[in-house]
Amino acid sequence: MSAVQPIDLPVDAATERQLKRGARAETETAVKRTKKRLTSRGATIAALIIAILWTTPTFGLFISSFRPKEQVATTGWWTVFWNPGFTLDNYAAVLEAGNTQLTLAGAFFNSIAITVPATVFPLVIASLAAYAFAWIDFKGKNWMFIGVFALQIVPLQMALVPLLSLFSRGLNIGGVQIFDGLNAGGSYAQVWIAHTIFALPLAIFLLHNFVSEIPRELIEAARVDGAGHGQIFFRIVLPLTMPAIASFAIFQFLWVWNDLLVALVFADGRVAPMTKLLAEITGKYGQEWHLLTAGAFVSILVPLIVFFALQRFFVRGLLAGSTKG
Repeated sequence: MSAVQPIDLPVDAATERQLKRGARAETETAVKRTKKRLTSRGATIAALIIAILWTTPTFGLFISSFRPKEQVATTGWWTVFWNPGFTLDNYAAVLEAGNTQLTLAGAFFNSIAITVPATVFPLVIASLAAYAFAWIDFKGKNWMFIGVFALQIVPLQMALVPLLSLFSRGLNIGGVQIFDGLNAGGSYAQVWIAHTIFALPLAIFLLHNFVSEIPRELIEAARVDGAGHGQIFFRIVLPLTMPAIASFAIFQFLWVWNDLLVALVFADGRVAPMTKLLAEITGKYGQEWHLLTAGAFVSILVPLIVFFALQRFFVRGLLAGSTKG
């Protein structure tokens, strides 16, 4: 019994426009119905209240960072609306503050020099490892992935001293020196390696879950066309996983930028990031609130720029796989 083949009937221009209007109206109706189902007046009001409560302290910090020392010490930031007074002296003073080796302005560039590579390195390694675990068959793959997953439960504090000893003394097993220490004190290398090691387990796990959801038919079609693993990864997997990569990049960037613990252990002298200098300034200028507000706002400026610049990728990464069709 032969299958019935559909035929295309001739349609004039007016009928085609009418069909397009009907399809567009149906789509708009479905979108409105979905929005109505997912949103409500109460949820909108609650979201606005939360947004106001969340942003008010940041706004107050921003206003206080531009107010003169006398006004910051005697009045609240909200008095600026009826007693305005602004100055840039706070930023000039705090950027010159620091210790004998480094100022906060230098520490700001150190934070960028630490954070950008410490974000790129784990993402590159994790994306390659995620593809290997998802689409390459090799012996012991499942056990290796379980080991990577188990590394997430290891507390960061437990690895700091062994890792510092590994950097300074190298690896010695049974009296045999496997390799010497890095002798990288006072450089960025120690901080880059530490942050990369600490980020890899979670990065591999999250990206693997995303990469493994790519349709198998797409990968097999590329293999039939003669594509190797490199072509499949760079031309198919990498573009499709970009939302997930951008989402994790935001988290990793914020984690490294705001980190103090790893900086205290591995970043010494002239390579110290801004968090370490801010901690010293807080102890040195504990009563100088006008300087602390300026320093705090300098520290959150770059994360805000990064988040808003990558916000659309972040939302796409969070929503990926939540809907079908």
